[in-house]
Amino acid sequence: MKRLASLVAFFVASALAGAQTEWVIVPGAGGDPQYQAEFDEQVKRWTDVANAAGVDSRVIPATEESRGALRRMLEQLPKDGDDLWLVLIGHGTFDGRDAKFNLVGDDITAKELGEWLKPFHRRVVVLGFFSASGAFFPEIAGPNRVVLTSTKSGGERNYSRFGSHFAASLQDPDADLDGDGITSLLDLARFANDQMVASYEKDKRIVLEHALLDDNGDAVGTEIRAIKHSHPPEVDHEGRAVDGAVAAELTLSRETRKIPPEFRERRAAIEERLRELRAHRNEMNERRYFNELEALLLEMAALYDTLEPQAE
Repeated sequence: MKRLASLVAFFVASALAGAQTEWVIVPGAGGDPQYQAEFDEQVKRWTDVANAAGVDSRVIPATEESRGALRRMLEQLPKDGDDLWLVLIGHGTFDGRDAKFNLVGDDITAKELGEWLKPFHRRVVVLGFFSASGAFFPEIAGPNRVVLTSTKSGGERNYSRFGSHFAASLQDPDADLDGDGITSLLDLARFANDQMVASYEKDKRIVLEHALLDDNGDAVGTEIRAIKHSHPPEVDHEGRAVDGAVAAELTLSRETRKIPPEFRERRAAIEERLRELRAHRNEMNERRYFNELEALLLEMAALYDTLEPQAE
């Protein structure tokens, strides 16, 4: 089992190092000058991290044309390939029927955003740092998606602090909660959530937002506060996929290896066999399951050994 654990750790670390992402950062309308300054600071933190990590990032200008600019960009971006991160920073509204992300010009509804994301086959990570963002879940969550929102529903409509704490956590070494040297998306979410709750408690106020994560494809989120570990199990005791396992493998780290197309194809094939194995875990005895799992992880490790380090 110790050998298997070391293989799992190697596989996760290698997968993180090999990830290439594109970020699209969308600043919304601030309204009040205080909020506008806060949103501008969040955008700056994200772009600073992108530049340091060598990530391809684009910021949608906060103008009357923001909605159209975002739609056109999503139409033009490749629909296959490595991860696309969509970072929405600002305010949101929900009237009991329509959920919206507020832009300087026309707002974006949850339904519209869902339609714009449908053509993507690549994994899309949507980070909704705005009030009432939980109401976006039904339209944008699903298979091959990671969705993190500041609120658990459209009913939490007050200004959201979570996005501010998340942005501040991006370069905070304390956000590496388990001290493994890899700060994952889940680490950042858990750390930012703790900081957000502490800010409400410091002000002697009731916590008005509850960050939600869905990364298992069922479009049903789990509150971040309920995810207690940096590396949660992929399935529960009944073999059902749980939220958090995928987010624990996503990081902001610099690309350190060259990833050729043939490598991605072989990696995808192994990952598919891993998914199939996990799906049939309850039908297998423990020895057989772990033997087959070890074989697949060894195959993945051997594949990563073929990569060439990328010069700094």
